Amino acid sequence: MLLNVGTFIRSATRFSPFIITHSSPSSPSSFRFSFSPKQTVSFTLQSSQMSSFTTLSQSPPKLLFRQLFEKESSTYTYLLADCSHPDKPALLIDPVDRTVDRDLNLVKELGLKLIYAMNTHVHADHITGTGLIKGKVPGVKSVISKASGSKADVFVEPGDKISFGDLFLEVRATPGHTMGCVTYVTGDGPDQPQPRMAFTGDALLIRGCGRTDFQGGSSQQLYKSVHSQIFTLPKETLLYPAHDYKGFSVTTVGEEMLYNPRLTKDEETFKNIMENLNLAYPKMIDVAVPANMVCGLQDLEPKAD
Repeated sequence: MLLNVGTFIRSATRFSPFIITHSSPSSPSSFRFSFSPKQTVSFTLQSSQMSSFTTLSQSPPKLLFRQLFEKESSTYTYLLADCSHPDKPALLIDPVDRTVDRDLNLVKELGLKLIYAMNTHVHADHITGTGLIKGKVPGVKSVISKASGSKADVFVEPGDKISFGDLFLEVRATPGHTMGCVTYVTGDGPDQPQPRMAFTGDALLIRGCGRTDFQGGSSQQLYKSVHSQIFTLPKETLLYPAHDYKGFSVTTVGEEMLYNPRLTKDEETFKNIMENLNLAYPKMIDVAVPANMVCGLQDLEPKAD
């Protein structure tokens, strides 16, 4: 069966699990995409399309990846694991309190060992699930940027690496939506997944970006963050945001550099756009921000008499 791999991978979906493996040494254009422990789709690429995706054949079959969706806040949660490691260590990025049980059930079904529950920033539109996860899975550590001012087990700074098995995520500071925003980027090297993947939080959305009018936000800072820390990644890098409201699931650096209606503009025009969005006050902010400053466990904080 001949199939366009670009269309296949990039189709908009609310749940897009896959593991990329090289199907046959004798057939360099043959790949297997595993969608669950029991389902595998095999196909052959047309030779004319191989040049754009040759890096896939060079990737070791290590990364297990799941994209999960929480509909109330339109939040994406990401599950990553090193499935070639004996312990199958895993991490969750931007978990939501409402879907913690779903996420942990999936981790259990896949036989993974969850070691980190991470946030890209202090969210204003939902309560993080990191605190609940810590209470349900002993040994899991919460992760957030030091610049966020929030509570967590591990505070990360620009240039830090978060290892899970033989894979790792690189931390890049991308403030502007909030002062503590970071982007997590998969490692660069022959033993790391290719193309690279970046989890951008609210700094960069698909054909958009996060607002900059609260939580220490700055349109000037956001513009510089995206252009210096995200748009400098290889153009084929896959970008996964914390939210989407139009049914999209993934984009690339190259696409956003061409088609993002805000960040393709010059800095002054971008600033004017952001200052005139006239967005409503976030309905969850007064609940979510205080909760997320204490890892989503505000109800467990000691109360004064």
